[in-house]
Parts: sequence; structure tokens; C-alpha cells
Amino acid sequence: MDIFKLVSTAILLATLGLSGCSGMSHQEKGTVAGAAVGGVAGNLLCGGVLCTGAGAVVGGVIGHEVTKDKK
Repeated sequence: MDIFKLVSTAILLATLGLSGCSGMSHQEKGTVAGAAVGGVAGNLLCGGVLCTGAGAVVGGVIGHEVTKDKK
């Protein structure tokens, strides 16, 4: 699969996934978006299922922390 198809598919899935998130908080949306971006980045870096999963986990944690309320 070439990179254009991979990125196009990731954008389509992220758009469809986030369109159903109207009841989610800002932080939950950030977590999901971070996981999606991290999964794509992990897949691009080494191309395996393990790297994709690890990228999704790291991206989800980063997205969760970045969108945390500043109290």
C-alpha cells in the first residue's frame, strides 16, 4: 500500500470516527485524535502491527495530556 492510500484511509477513518463523537468531552476527543495520529505515525515508521499499536497508545496518552483542563 502506498503512502497516499494509507494517509487517505487514515483521514477518512478519523473523520468518520470523530463525526460520531458529539457526546464526548474535549479531552476524550483529543485522546481519540492523538491515538489515530499516533497509529498512522507508528505504521509509517516501521510498518508492523506492534508499531501501529504502540504509536496509537503513545498518541492517545499525548492527546489526553495535551487536552487536559488547566486548573
